[in-house]
Amino acid sequence: MAEPCFVEGNVDAAPFTLKIHRGEGMVLLAMNWKNGTPPNDFVGFSIEYRRPGTTRFWAVKNRLNFPGNMKPLQPGKPAEQYPSTEAPFQTFRWVHFPRIANLEGDYTWRVTPQFMKQPGKLTPGVAQVASLPIYSETDPGKLNIAFTRGYVSSQAFVDKFGGAKGFKTLIPAKADDGPGFVPTNPKAKAAYEWMGFEARERIVALLDEAIKDGAEVRIVAYELNLPELIQRLSKIGNKLKIIIDDSGDKAGPNSAESKAAAMLTAAGAEVTRQHMGQLQHNKMIVVNGPTVKKAVLGSTNFSWRGFFVQSNNAVIVSGDEIVQQQLDAFDNYWKSTPAKFSASASADWLPLQVDDIDGKVSMCPHSAQHSTQKAIADDMDSAHSSIFYSLAFLASIGGDIKKAVQTATDRADLFVYGVSDTPAGIVLHQLDGNPAPVSAASLSKGLPEPFQVEASGGSGIKMHHKFVVIDFDQPNARVYTGSYNFSATADTKNGENLVLIRDARVARAYMVEALRIFDAYQFRVSFKKPKKPAPGAPAAKKYPYGLRFPPAAADETPWWDKFWSVPIRKRDREMFA
Repeated sequence: MAEPCFVEGNVDAAPFTLKIHRGEGMVLLAMNWKNGTPPNDFVGFSIEYRRPGTTRFWAVKNRLNFPGNMKPLQPGKPAEQYPSTEAPFQTFRWVHFPRIANLEGDYTWRVTPQFMKQPGKLTPGVAQVASLPIYSETDPGKLNIAFTRGYVSSQAFVDKFGGAKGFKTLIPAKADDGPGFVPTNPKAKAAYEWMGFEARERIVALLDEAIKDGAEVRIVAYELNLPELIQRLSKIGNKLKIIIDDSGDKAGPNSAESKAAAMLTAAGAEVTRQHMGQLQHNKMIVVNGPTVKKAVLGSTNFSWRGFFVQSNNAVIVSGDEIVQQQLDAFDNYWKSTPAKFSASASADWLPLQVDDIDGKVSMCPHSAQHSTQKAIADDMDSAHSSIFYSLAFLASIGGDIKKAVQTATDRADLFVYGVSDTPAGIVLHQLDGNPAPVSAASLSKGLPEPFQVEASGGSGIKMHHKFVVIDFDQPNARVYTGSYNFSATADTKNGENLVLIRDARVARAYMVEALRIFDAYQFRVSFKKPKKPAPGAPAAKKYPYGLRFPPAAADETPWWDKFWSVPIRKRDREMFA
């Protein structure tokens, strides 16, 4: 693809470097000091951005400020946020969501080092400035990688939609209640747009295009309980053929999937139920119309949680070739058996059918002789610089991939960050190899003031991605993704989609996604509740965990010291900038 996957600031007079990595609807800004270490009076970076076609820079806001400047919570109101020109970020990287209303074009960022040469007074240094084009499609007209936001457990969700209380008015408590659930939150429309982010926007828009185009539609669904999708599929009527999973409780007459199947059958669609060897776990849409020809793969279930709670991705490919290929896969699934499907061409690695991208897709189940587990593990073992992963259910799977994750974590020469999830909670896998659990219970207890109690996200997992990024910064950067849980069961028993893309732009986008999820939960792991200040303590003592002033004594270290003295932090600073 012609568009750059990163840009760098080129202001020689600035004392630091700036690299901006392009994600999907987001960017990663990474900074590093040019020579030696910063001076002790360096107190952080302010970040500003300018939208396409405008001249004004907007300051990205910080939820932390210097002690004495932190404003207390006001009942019923969002916590105060502070322009980073007044409350700089004390970190060397930041993920920013700049896009509004799908505005396309060059965004410009200005990052300024801030110093405190006099107590309480900021003095800006020389800034770095860089511009990067942001587009609503990864490779327009060919390929689009789309993510859900997955930020239910966040301060942003609390501010916008009411935290745990708001969550209950937006998401049904039980999946089987999904088809008939009606939200009572007055901000529901805005909430779903924000929560579903680009994945929901693109999938809904594609079904609308299919209806308008009179297209034939083929779908394979593990979960199907979202009314806005069921209603659209009903409009497609007799031009829809759909396979819906019937494993376990889904086979019961009162399951959401059985209710959806009945509705679609009544609308004239052809519906079949199956679970392959264990699960029909695929999430696949194929639209074959006179003008609209697209296929959707990835991890996003067609459900309330899939769109609005979990972190998920959708791989949307356009063109006659991929549509015909996936129509063949659908036909091979239709009223099939695991043995019959695994013997079909769809279970082989086939081209992703995007002209300027080296990509492949394989549908499961595979036969034991054509298992992909060992080859993926070997590819992970061949990594030169880094591995990033976001793998649901990693703790509960065995086999080659889990071993490869552990091998990568143990390698001193690799940079490895990972996130996994189980119903018990999220686990972060850090550079030092020590797993850090983030339980739902710990989230519901909340962070100390001025942070507010967050929604725990209900029962079930929140991080539902299944992807591995290998060597994102190398010429052979690649990513494995799909509905495929990287387990032996996914490989040889389940209906799944598995996608391999060898492309620096796509790999970097998944790296940024992995990092923003990792950072969100790392903050909650590392954030310790401070002791309550003594009665009558001055305001500066109320929030001792706020931004740090320059050292006041010889035995104090500056805030940035850990980014040079702690090996994990040092490698992190150097990797991205």
